[in-house]
Amino acid sequence: MKGHSARILAALAVVSFFGLFVGIRGVKAQEQGPVDVSGKWTLYCKDPNGSTSAKYLEIKQNGVNLSGHFKGPNQSGGIEGTINEHHILVRTKTRDVLTFRGRADGNTIVGTFHARRGTGQFQAIRTEGGSVSQGGE
Repeated sequence: MKGHSARILAALAVVSFFGLFVGIRGVKAQEQGPVDVSGKWTLYCKDPNGSTSAKYLEIKQNGVNLSGHFKGPNQSGGIEGTINEHHILVRTKTRDVLTFRGRADGNTIVGTFHARRGTGQFQAIRTEGGSVSQGGE
């Protein structure tokens, strides 16, 4: 019975250590917060009607909250949104509201957008601010 109890205690110790390790890693991940999406972005869009267009976002970030400005081919206005780790959600404050949803990684965002006429796709490239290297420019 002693050997059996010792094996159970050893197994519990391993499980406890693993749980502590995973818990510490989880806290570290939470401390990092959302990815930085502040700056100027160019969005290359495949519009719901099949055409392509460029749109522009200037994003200001305060923790998980986003604000800033949108400019498209036919309208411009403010934006509001959120960032949850890598998931970004931005809505335009324009006559025809656009809702962008995607995954942000460094200097790119890939996702879909919804307009009154349907759903399109976009890829955004950061052109200024945030993680973009400013170099000797």
